[in-house]
Amino acid sequence: MDTPVDHEKCDRRQFLAVTSGALAGVAATRTVAEPARGSRPPATNYGLVVSEPEATLAGMEILAAGGNAVDAVVAAALVACVVDISKCGIGGYGGHMVIGLPYGKATAIDFNSAAPAAARPDIFPVDKNGYAQGNLNKRGWLAAGVPGTLAGLQLALDNYGTLPLARVMQPAIKLARDGFPLPMSYTFWRDRSRPDVPRDAGSARLFSRNGKPLKPGDVFQNLDLADMLQQLAENGSVEAFYCGEIGRRIAEAFQKNGGIVTAEDMAAYRALEVKPLVLDWRGYTIATAPVTAGGLTVLQAIATLKALEWERMPENPGRTQAWLEALRMAWGDRLRLLGDPAHVDVPIERLLSDQYARQSAEKIRRAIAERRPVPVEADGRTDGGTMHVSAVDGRGTMASVTLTHGNSFGAQVTVDGLGLILGHGMSRFDPVPGRANSIAPGKRPLNNMCPTIVLRGDRPVIALGATGGRTIPNAVFQVLMHVIGERRGFEDAVTARRLHTEGGLDIHAKTEWLEGDVDYLQKQVGYDFKRPRATSVYAVQLDTTAESRSAPLGAASKQVN
Repeated sequence: MDTPVDHEKCDRRQFLAVTSGALAGVAATRTVAEPARGSRPPATNYGLVVSEPEATLAGMEILAAGGNAVDAVVAAALVACVVDISKCGIGGYGGHMVIGLPYGKATAIDFNSAAPAAARPDIFPVDKNGYAQGNLNKRGWLAAGVPGTLAGLQLALDNYGTLPLARVMQPAIKLARDGFPLPMSYTFWRDRSRPDVPRDAGSARLFSRNGKPLKPGDVFQNLDLADMLQQLAENGSVEAFYCGEIGRRIAEAFQKNGGIVTAEDMAAYRALEVKPLVLDWRGYTIATAPVTAGGLTVLQAIATLKALEWERMPENPGRTQAWLEALRMAWGDRLRLLGDPAHVDVPIERLLSDQYARQSAEKIRRAIAERRPVPVEADGRTDGGTMHVSAVDGRGTMASVTLTHGNSFGAQVTVDGLGLILGHGMSRFDPVPGRANSIAPGKRPLNNMCPTIVLRGDRPVIALGATGGRTIPNAVFQVLMHVIGERRGFEDAVTARRLHTEGGLDIHAKTEWLEGDVDYLQKQVGYDFKRPRATSVYAVQLDTTAESRSAPLGAASKQVN
């Protein structure tokens, strides 16, 4: 029998855990182009937000009301959790945020999901290929860990926002209550989830009206979710979601349906403020979300390019191979060595050290000279389904946040009566015991999110991140490579075509944009080009040449195959 949680002791001070932050900020402005779905957000005096359309509008509304970039990304993320029902949600397994402040600091918020206390390394039996049998780590109540989204958004708001929770929650509450037409893409995401969603009683009720499944164009309302969010807004805190009546109801739903998250697990959850990982390159400082997020992979690949003096290499196929090899090697280390630093010894300092970068660079030089790939131990598995928001305000604060359900509709189960779709955070662990990212009680799984702030001197100048599962680290790396390494224009860097690798010899890209490199990479080196994978980058930039901080701000967003 579960031990009762002492909710009187689960107060706000215990609920929000804070560690530390470090780094930079200040700035002016810039205008560029092509936001998501072709709708250009207006440039303004007070800032700009780029994400999905409804989330963008919510964030812009908050900026217009006097909020800062952190207020805006929290409001936008909450709206996305209501409207992007297949990609993320209030019950999504969480995410990561990086904040750049105009007084010389950058910090990160970790609100990744945590495994429940009853989780064990062998909870999911694996097949001969190391995959969980029956997709039990992806679908159903065992697939869901403790959701971190609300804890993380409130921690960011409390520490760096300017508006109360009740104010930034209002756009999400209104959309959940009034409803919105389901987009045409709903059919695609729904069909990817069949037949699992209809099997879950809460999900079946949420996605049907009068006994008939909803279809694109139907107005989707989530009145239970609206009521829950309204209660939290009136309380001025999300504490009840974890420690109060709502937390108990969530735990009861898990127990009723065969899950293992308890009321104690909910009450024990902590969002964390942590130091971002940083790397200097060509006069810029890149600050990105640390492990368990994907930022280490991005910085490791950049450190290798830095050691190669890649930007000085001649324009030829060997130059393309060099950055491809840097990515492959970083992915090889990622899939073997990375896991929750609170539970395993992750060699972060070694992987980002100058010595390791020089060793990697030397391996790449030899590989190019011998026209062969660097040997890399890889494990190419694919997953996707994320949402990202980047924002900047007229005072120079920048914020970048990524959050997710996991795959389509996450665990594909809903807490009935709360309208809470749960993410499958447990799927982001390695189901094979004894590895860096294997399951353990209270452990946070490795994920691909890479919210990033770029600073020049002590001023944040770019906020960016991406969606698209395992394509995210590579997309962020390539934008940074173009902007910093090649000095490309901001919009050009965001909209440039990209390739994807996870350490193996399969390269996902449209071959026509590589021109003469394809014959070299495929026929002489031995890579195998595959169908490209879609990824979207959402980024904002400040124009440091502007004379006034109130000059127009702008953004670029692009889905690239």
